[in-house]
Amino acid sequence: KQILVLGLDGAGKTSILHSLATNHVKRSVAPTEGFNAICINTEESQMEFLEIGGSESLRSYWKMYLPKVLLLVYVVDSADHARLPIAKQLLHQLIQNNSTLPVVVLANKQDLKGAYCITDIHDALALSDIGDERKMFLIGTHVAEDGSEISSSMKDAKELIGQLVLETQ
Repeated sequence: KQILVLGLDGAGKTSILHSLATNHVKRSVAPTEGFNAICINTEESQMEFLEIGGSESLRSYWKMYLPKVLLLVYVVDSADHARLPIAKQLLHQLIQNNSTLPVVVLANKQDLKGAYCITDIHDALALSDIGDERKMFLIGTHVAEDGSEISSSMKDAKELIGQLVLETQ
């Protein structure tokens, strides 16, 4: 069972995965062409992350993998105001047929000027409309300078994801 990592191209999915895997920042500038799989071992479990690129041509694959996963991690670029409506639409389409799948939304790039705060992201993505039956979390993240240790928000996200994986197995 895997953890699916989705979001629009340029949201920072690959950078987040590298940072979670190594506990150090490694910014990725090249977009993911296709798929990217990373295994992260914690004391409690082994987590397998599957990232599917966010470009339009790859989004058709998103739904195929959804029934096979324990958890959805959805990454949005907090500073990309123009594309939040499409990020919202895609997220709602993805989860409408799966009312129990836990969702962790990472509001990434919180360190950028003009980035929406968590409450604005919550509203922009209409997370209140998603329903009370599912476990749903929203965490603000950012990937700092290359080589530095990951931020506390990234550590929190990693811990939360690990906890959810243990609960759903």
